[in-house]
Amino acid sequence: MKGDMTIPPVLPAAPTAVRPGITGGETLKLLQPLPGLIGPGQSAQAQVLSLKQGDAAFQLLLRLTLDSGRQTNVQVSSLQPLPLGTLLAVSQPGPGSLAISLQQALSSGVASLTRLDPQQLPAGSLLQGKVLTTQLLAQSAGQPAVYRSMVTLLNSALNGSTLTVDSPQPLRVGSLLSAQVQDAQTLNFVPLSGRQDQLAVAQQLAMQQGRQASLEGLLSALQKLPASNNMPDALRASIDKLLAGLPTPAELSNPKTLGAALLNSGAFLEARLLNGQTQALAPDMKATLLRLIAQILPGVPANSAFTPAMAASSQAQAMPTFVRNALGMLGQVSAKPQPGGFPLPKRGLPGGEDEDSLEHLLKLAAAAISRLQSHQLSSLEQSGRTADGNLLTTWQLEIPMRNAHDVVALQIKFQREDPGEKQAQDTAESREVKDQLWRVELAFDLSPLGPLHVQAQLLRGNLSGQLWAQRASTAELIASQLSTLRQRLNDAGLSVTDLDCHQGIPPQGGHTPLEQRWVDETA
Repeated sequence: MKGDMTIPPVLPAAPTAVRPGITGGETLKLLQPLPGLIGPGQSAQAQVLSLKQGDAAFQLLLRLTLDSGRQTNVQVSSLQPLPLGTLLAVSQPGPGSLAISLQQALSSGVASLTRLDPQQLPAGSLLQGKVLTTQLLAQSAGQPAVYRSMVTLLNSALNGSTLTVDSPQPLRVGSLLSAQVQDAQTLNFVPLSGRQDQLAVAQQLAMQQGRQASLEGLLSALQKLPASNNMPDALRASIDKLLAGLPTPAELSNPKTLGAALLNSGAFLEARLLNGQTQALAPDMKATLLRLIAQILPGVPANSAFTPAMAASSQAQAMPTFVRNALGMLGQVSAKPQPGGFPLPKRGLPGGEDEDSLEHLLKLAAAAISRLQSHQLSSLEQSGRTADGNLLTTWQLEIPMRNAHDVVALQIKFQREDPGEKQAQDTAESREVKDQLWRVELAFDLSPLGPLHVQAQLLRGNLSGQLWAQRASTAELIASQLSTLRQRLNDAGLSVTDLDCHQGIPPQGGHTPLEQRWVDETA
């Protein structure tokens, strides 16, 4: 939604200003009859504690202070919204109602903000609030529609205050909005896509991290299935096809094979579906695992702790609407939280059941899908605008490969940093800033070398790289071969600047991937 919102002035206390529904006084209906709450001829002070919009009326929570000093909370319904904090004098004409005067009903807007103090909120200030109510105001024929909403503020010195605003479009009740102050009476709506989307990504990522497990666990279990295992032929064929399709390290050294493995890693499944590319899903890892779940499910015993409903839920969670929508907003501007770590650590599922059972395979398949989805969400979390205004796009994924009789997961992260619009208009002297910057990270545990981590960056054909090996013997071996690697990179047309090998793991300092220019050479 786009457009300005205005703060309406205080309504005059005159009969011509009476709002629809107010006739001589306002009656508040008690949601639960309370006879004798307020004695005849007496009144009580009431304060509005909460406001909620219903289908036909507004629900209020009032705190009553009786003449005796006793306080009690009551719930009432009203034909008009009364701002939070409004003080009223109420009487009780009957056991099921409370009454306020016409004058109070008309002046209730005093309890809400009618203008913004420029000393507290100068032009340019950002306000955030939650929409409590939205009403269509009566307008003359031919006049544009105007919606009046009450918004409780969630930030600034006015936190907790109620603001009444008029907007050309209805504000959804319960939604959060962000607006920039233009002047004392005008607000400019600002989309929430930035921080709110990133908060949603972080929440979804935390959920996925809790139920994911390494791909090696599932693939190793499939490899160990005995040939005599009683399972449907179609399921056995799918398992054999999945295992046979795993590439070897030698095959991944071929650019064409590597490119196909990246595209079929599962990271781009939703993007393909959105583009209607369903014919190319056969080798996709995530699609294969989803089909595997569908084939395993009918064979799971009905009394299993992992019920069909749970399996169906896992399958649905594997491709939530959130991810499909989020994949299309990589370029949105936002301030990001600290992204999740790379690489994802190895994680298995607790044992307890027969590892050859379909139930166990079902759990492993669902956990593997969550693993792939954790990479997808991490990609979203680490994409956006850098502090320099550059556009950073991240692709994080995982490719399982066969190494002799073992299954090894190759984790990969690509980052592309593009110049911002402002930099694109700069002079030719700043050409080097405007070039695309590529970063690549690899992480794998390959026997007998042990855990390895590679980081590299490419700018205008210049390549710099750092390698880390956790085993001292592996670090020494790689260091002795760096000259050969440098020569092969030069033969490929790259100009190698820095190329080093270290023992241990990459430094985890306080820099985020959005801020760092790759490796802290002093670490």
